[in-house]
Amino acid sequence: ILRVFKSLTNNLPPIVITQHIPYGFSRSFAQRLNNQSNLDVYEATDDMLLEKGKAFLSPGNMHLTIEKRGNNYYTKLLDGPRVSHHKPSVNIMFRSVNNLFGSSTMAIMMTGMGDDGMIAMKELHDNSAYTVAQNEESCVVFGMPAQAIKAGAVKDICHLDEIASYMVDFASGVRK
Repeated sequence: ILRVFKSLTNNLPPIVITQHIPYGFSRSFAQRLNNQSNLDVYEATDDMLLEKGKAFLSPGNMHLTIEKRGNNYYTKLLDGPRVSHHKPSVNIMFRSVNNLFGSSTMAIMMTGMGDDGMIAMKELHDNSAYTVAQNEESCVVFGMPAQAIKAGAVKDICHLDEIASYMVDFASGVRK
């Protein structure tokens, strides 16, 4: 994620991230991303306004969702059970984003163990969202991207070092 964030500009739409990371490490990870990128990166809490140039990382012990109030979108944390053996769960976050933004979403599956996120990424893909998976060559663990690819949930597969340009292209309307 740090390699990607170092290449991003601060004029992108809001970014929400679910990382399988233990509670206690997510805050320092968000601070590290914030200090080494052009984005304002936060460990998400309830009621944070999603704004351009900002990224929100799920805390290591809560599911991250998004809710709409009026014309604005806010972070909402859920203290529910593990989903796909994880809390936070990528499936929970992707499903929340799909429910609000659908086809205008870009979803990225990066290195990780297991299949968390695969089901909701397939739902995003089927709803015409732009879905991308990190390729096997550049993954530390190809489990999550492999499962998404196998499920037919991915439109494009790319190297880790290309993900930032895919994000910038999507935000500017070049990729859909």
